[in-house]
Amino acid sequence: MGVMTLLQLKYIVKIVECGSMNEASHELYVSQPALSSSVKELENELGIEIFIRSSQGIALTVDGAEFLTYARQVLDQASLLEERYKNAKPRKQLCSVSTQHYMFAVEAFVEMIESTKSDEYEFTIRETRTKDIINQVANMLSEIGIIYLSDFNKDVIGKLLREKHLEFHPLFRAPLHVFISRDNPLAGKKKVTMDDLKPFPFIQYEQGEEGSFFFAEEAVWPEYSPKQINVTDRATILNFIIGLNGYTVCTGIDNGDLNNEKIVTVPLDTDETMLVGWITNERAKLSKAAETYLEKLKSVVASHGYTLID
Repeated sequence: MGVMTLLQLKYIVKIVECGSMNEASHELYVSQPALSSSVKELENELGIEIFIRSSQGIALTVDGAEFLTYARQVLDQASLLEERYKNAKPRKQLCSVSTQHYMFAVEAFVEMIESTKSDEYEFTIRETRTKDIINQVANMLSEIGIIYLSDFNKDVIGKLLREKHLEFHPLFRAPLHVFISRDNPLAGKKKVTMDDLKPFPFIQYEQGEEGSFFFAEEAVWPEYSPKQINVTDRATILNFIIGLNGYTVCTGIDNGDLNNEKIVTVPLDTDETMLVGWITNERAKLSKAAETYLEKLKSVVASHGYTLID
């Protein structure tokens, strides 16, 4: 059995409009024999006669008239379908990530974008304050948030995540390090203590007015720091470490990517660690781009020699 096509339906409608095979064949740019045989084929397939052919031209049979009403409906639906999809562009890929100031999070973001197959996308990465990361994932402004938990902050942050229906997924555990200038007298040491660092400006990310210690990006800080500088930007921290001989506390993972011979990472003498992970909203399903981002995040962290936590 043949398959009835939209084209055959168009032919029938056109023949009726024109009142003759001959005229229809001109308007359709089809030879008359081809048009005739297409109609014959359809009549045979449906087991009805659509036209009465006479010397006066052609007229619809009773079956043909009924068939015509169906054919027109089908063609109307088909054109609606075409309008809806023909000019409709494929949907833009969207994905937003909020993160504390981690170079590896940015590195993974770059890799995610490089691997995207889409011609159209809008991706957003926000390096921002801890409280904002949590709120952005809670309000679905971001699909993924990257933060750390420590023994010190985990109760407070854990409670906040639960209240907002957010889930924390551990990625890796990092011993603490400090970033200092290569010219810093401590740069050659195997390990430094908080006491060693006292003479140097302590640089930390500002957490805003309500930024209690629990939201700090630095997992430990000096009990008393005579010199303290608050910043909001990763590039600024690096400049201050070099220009002002400051230091900051971090995972230590970022060092190799700074392409910056002027900064070194030295392990900090402390038992505290940073459990870095990502948070998601329990109520949201991750987009394809977000899934890819997590894959890249894991491979970047692993490439820096850290053991992934499953």
